[in-house]
Amino acid sequence: MPDRIEETAELRRLRKRIDALDRKLVGLLNERATLAREAGRAKAAAGQRAIRDAEREREVLLRVSMANAGPLPQADLVALYRRLFIATRALESRDRKAGGDPMTERDPMTRHDGD
Repeated sequence: MPDRIEETAELRRLRKRIDALDRKLVGLLNERATLAREAGRAKAAAGQRAIRDAEREREVLLRVSMANAGPLPQADLVALYRRLFIATRALESRDRKAGGDPMTERDPMTRHDGD
């Protein structure tokens, strides 16, 4: 195991800021997931069988890509959002199954965890 890097005051300060941002990111990601679940319930109530909306995902990816001023590479940002989509679709799928929704059959366009 490599030796631990000596933590200077500057490194400690930067890591505390990163830790604070991580806490905010977790809160924002959970807020986004909650809203996505609500959108999923609205889709189900409107009779939409599909969980995945590829056009909406493309729109989101375009918007976040346009908003990205770096230094995070575009490909990495897109990969993070694609994983976020997978996670929120899985939540929506579980919600539909838990709610006894008749539209819970596996949609071939929906990627589920473990697939």
